[in-house]
Amino acid sequence: MSPQPEPAAACAQGAPAAQVEPKPAAESRLTLYGGSDGVGRRVTVRDLALAKRRGERWPMLTAYDALTAGVFDEAGIPVLLVGDSAADNHLGYPNTVPVTVDELITLTAAVVRGTKRSLIVADMPFGSYQASATQALATGTRFLKEAGAGAVKLEGGRRVVPQVEALVQAGIPVMAHVGLTPQSVNVLGGYRVQGRGDEEAERLLADAKSLEAAGAFAVVLELVPGELATRVTELLNIPTIGIGAGPGTDAQVLVWTDMAGMTAGQAPRFAKKYADMRAVLGDAARAYAADVVSGAFPAPEHTFH
Repeated sequence: MSPQPEPAAACAQGAPAAQVEPKPAAESRLTLYGGSDGVGRRVTVRDLALAKRRGERWPMLTAYDALTAGVFDEAGIPVLLVGDSAADNHLGYPNTVPVTVDELITLTAAVVRGTKRSLIVADMPFGSYQASATQALATGTRFLKEAGAGAVKLEGGRRVVPQVEALVQAGIPVMAHVGLTPQSVNVLGGYRVQGRGDEEAERLLADAKSLEAAGAFAVVLELVPGELATRVTELLNIPTIGIGAGPGTDAQVLVWTDMAGMTAGQAPRFAKKYADMRAVLGDAARAYAADVVSGAFPAPEHTFH
């Protein structure tokens, strides 16, 4: 047997090692969520493929910093997406378009450092891959070598097939994204459901099949009618990940600030709020401020003698 090639990340002096899939062991079955699998390694794209065959559903969340990512990693979330949603949910931009590659590399590296088990997927932001397969390969390479990501994600259907093929052929796992693609919101005419009507549905299905054929290991379906998302899931051999796409997909993803109730104002209809962390943090900040004003903090137990 020929020797295994060295991971690309090892070539960068001082750069964090990318999450390269290890040689599978004979009994290296990893349960994505729940239970104890005893496998001391990160989740890989192969694990996701095996979960699809078993009919095992799994959760995905976004993460933008080491501390929060560590909480989700300890909670057993198998896949964390350093989404371009960091733009409007973490960095204060009005939408996802302005965020840069450099900004997302910094956030991705932090998420990698804060986790041990989750597969870390880095979003390729607007303008970093659309021009050509060469541009996509350069951007994807940076996310693996400089940030240690285990995979990248990009938006678009058949138009990005050359980019997906170039990345996969170079050894960079690709998660695809169809339906509502936020980076194209200006062309789509707003945040509206995609795939309604026979013509749109067939176009979306053809996009998903083309991305699978190009080598994508999974595809996100965003704001897609539930019936269509279920049909796509049944016809593809790779996992589908729904966000506003009903219960028929293989996995679900939410922006963590929506999931935890940190988002100000009205959350998207498809997002379920599992906590009210905005209120909890606000209450904590007000209690702290009141103690400082009254002189109750710092108390003797917080003071050195």
